[in-house]
Amino acid sequence: MSIRFERPLASEHAPYHARYIDLVQGEYLLEEFQRSLEETQALVRSLSEDNLLFRYAEGKWNIKEILLHISDAERIFAYRALRFARQDSTPLSGFDENSYVPVSGASEREVESLLSELATVRAASIALFRTFTPEMLRATGSASNSTVSVRTLAYLIVGHETHHRNVIKERYLH
Repeated sequence: MSIRFERPLASEHAPYHARYIDLVQGEYLLEEFQRSLEETQALVRSLSEDNLLFRYAEGKWNIKEILLHISDAERIFAYRALRFARQDSTPLSGFDENSYVPVSGASEREVESLLSELATVRAASIALFRTFTPEMLRATGSASNSTVSVRTLAYLIVGHETHHRNVIKERYLH
């Protein structure tokens, strides 16, 4: 069953979130969750191990690290969505993705392990967001010192992944 997620209002997120939200084309976000995952899987599976470990500049992540970052961020966005949908008003801190990646061990993992993890995280996100009522989707909370709605977090999951897929195409593939 398709569930329509109305596009979040500007008052429901920090201004910098718009860059991710604007990358999301559809309003049936659960289908977009699945479509985006399949696009990422197809892209990554088309790459060699050398491509997966390539860094386009010193200090930049490789594609395996990007994959794990997408999973990490999605877990955090879904956790925030759960808290806010359940009307937990505790402000949530931000996270420093740049400190997560060096200790993640992503570069040493098999790519199928990373893709499997992302698929598992995505399945959990779909299951969670499927349970939210329209009122829950409009619920807001505070994360990273900004107001954010549950539906914004759904859009961020897809838009964030799309952003990184675009970066891979633009900067990692020659």
